[in-house]
Amino acid sequence: MTLTPTLYKIVTETLWQEAKAAGVFRGAAIDLTDGYIHFSTAEQVKQTAALYFAGQTGLVLVAVDAGKFGDELVFEPSRGGALFPHLYADLPFSAVLWEAPLPLDVAGQHIFPDLAP
Repeated sequence: MTLTPTLYKIVTETLWQEAKAAGVFRGAAIDLTDGYIHFSTAEQVKQTAALYFAGQTGLVLVAVDAGKFGDELVFEPSRGGALFPHLYADLPFSAVLWEAPLPLDVAGQHIFPDLAP
């Protein structure tokens, strides 16, 4: 059972396009190093962007259906003890709900679309 139906992944446009061309998303460098794909909930993703992608352009926000992952999705304590979703598998494109650019505003903050919980 998952705690939330929609999860979010921030990824570079280049890496996302490469994954789409390959037909599979195995993760960004940090994901490959840690052995799982890092996701955020709607409540966590803006802080994730601020902490790890501050001022970065060329990003895509990917929304995924957590219900597609089964036991390979684990919520584990991370930042401040909050439970973060980690996928111990490749991300199947069948789980992707949508993707959207993650541009910066004039103050250098990312502009997020409306997020489903």
